[in-house]
Amino acid sequence: MALPLRELVNYCDGLLNTHLFKDYCPNGLQVEGKPEVQRIVSGVTACQALLDQAVELEADLVLVHHGYFWKGEDQTVTGIKKRRVNTLLQHEMSLLAYHLPLDAHPEVGNNAQLARQLGLVVESGLDGELGRAIGMVGYLPESMSGAEFSQKIASALGREPLHIAGIDREIKRVAWCTGGAQSYIEKAFAAGVDAYISGEISEPTVHFSREAGIDYFAAGHHATERYGAKALGELLAEKFNLEHTFVDIDNPV
Repeated sequence: MALPLRELVNYCDGLLNTHLFKDYCPNGLQVEGKPEVQRIVSGVTACQALLDQAVELEADLVLVHHGYFWKGEDQTVTGIKKRRVNTLLQHEMSLLAYHLPLDAHPEVGNNAQLARQLGLVVESGLDGELGRAIGMVGYLPESMSGAEFSQKIASALGREPLHIAGIDREIKRVAWCTGGAQSYIEKAFAAGVDAYISGEISEPTVHFSREAGIDYFAAGHHATERYGAKALGELLAEKFNLEHTFVDIDNPV
């Protein structure tokens, strides 16, 4: 049975507490399509390849972590953006996007889901309370070497992380923040952890890791953020008796 679009949007906005976040983009409904939703396609980024798959799957709504209308981008709807928006409008597909609220949620969020993939036990938020902090702090049930933890990440995410070794010690306490949060390594160091995981890496990250003695794992922006939109889509499908398909458009970054 189809669900009114507005009811679904209101539920997601409330679940993810969108009002608590100052973000770089609008969270929630970005493009309005059909007034009712039965089929949802979720993915990481609302790229053209994902939209084309959603059209083939006859989706009513596309649910993503990375949507459109980012702060500082060209505001005109031309070129690539025009083609993407036109695909949504032509097929009356809604676009529902949650950025920081989906990173932070303690159950379906990207960081909570990454913890499940890696078998990490969550203790607290990174520099804040769970549900509002973007990253998390926790621990491995059994300590392991940096090389062993690197292999664990590779096995779970399907890609080899870039590992910058800190000091020669076993890893037990870990902090993590998915996506492009390499600069949060300083917060991780202040939290007293042995290792920090994020998606990307910058030149200064290497020096800080080595000099602070904290292991750093750049596990991929896309690879670390594959799980939030999928988990939210699965929750919506179960709660409202909807159809849901997660489509992974791989990205090596």
